[in-house]
Amino acid sequence: MEHIDDIALNPDHKVHHRTDEQKQQVMNRLKRIEGQVRGIQKMVEEDRYCVDVLVQISAIDAALKKVGFSLMEDHTKHCVTNAIQSGKGEASIEELMKVIKQFTK
Repeated sequence: MEHIDDIALNPDHKVHHRTDEQKQQVMNRLKRIEGQVRGIQKMVEEDRYCVDVLVQISAIDAALKKVGFSLMEDHTKHCVTNAIQSGKGEASIEELMKVIKQFTK
């Protein structure tokens, strides 16, 4: 992991703090979602009932939001906290607010 001083020297550099286990958890969730999308494709090909397809789309939407909020929480607890501690909090908070606005549309 990088040191705060390294970040201060290169403010454009993004810090990645996820452990291999955390990365694998996110990847597993995304692969499950990918499988759900393939399932919906098959449902459409098979002319399944519209409401059943819509229910599955809703489930995928919820799963993606769950992954997104998890990443956002992790980002806030680590990246934003580190930025605040290094005196670059305002820019990091501004960036976070933009992401929150975009994510909650």
